[in-house]
Amino acid sequence: MRAAIIPVTPLQQNCSLIWCTKTMKGALVDPGGDLDRLKEAVAKAGVTLEKILVTHGHLDHCGQAGMLAEELGLPIEGPHEDDRFWIDQLDDDGPRWGMVAKSFTPTRWLKHGDTVTVGELTLDVIHCPGHTPGHVVFFHEPSRFAIVGDVLFQGSIGRTDFPRGNHQDLIDSITQRLWPLGEDVMFIPGHGPTSTFGRERKTNAFVSDYALG
Repeated sequence: MRAAIIPVTPLQQNCSLIWCTKTMKGALVDPGGDLDRLKEAVAKAGVTLEKILVTHGHLDHCGQAGMLAEELGLPIEGPHEDDRFWIDQLDDDGPRWGMVAKSFTPTRWLKHGDTVTVGELTLDVIHCPGHTPGHVVFFHEPSRFAIVGDVLFQGSIGRTDFPRGNHQDLIDSITQRLWPLGEDVMFIPGHGPTSTFGRERKTNAFVSDYALG
């Protein structure tokens, strides 16, 4: 498995290109905007896109996912259906933020315990509500690698002051569903630099073992 980060939109959201090195088939995770830049990165890597994956329904993560899927004839998998209301309002949220966005219906809503495939890779779907109610995380166990969207960041956690956000749900998602995966797991967050679960358990001001007492 290989992964590349392509920051997109004025919010510098980490869109991830992941691919199976055996088949060179890949997926874009959270293509929120800057589609020309994303297509260029895919071509440069020599990857054939077979799907789009979405962690949650916020504008910077999926505002242009439907547009890209329509243009390239790709299926969209994710997020959990509890984020349908966010995706349904993308047409309105775009102009509000000065961005181009279009509502869509995923080919497949995901739920906790599902898997998604990319080439010959299989990733586990982990439902992690809190930042949004339908947020999911993608975990590739053999690579000890996760794409966590806006659940967890290096040194911080996702905001919970948006509609249907819930701080305790987010803390529970991180401590009950991410930490058990192992301290060696490296993750790509929705914004900023990568980190590991172990580092965050030691140093994160919100969810370190010390912070949670």
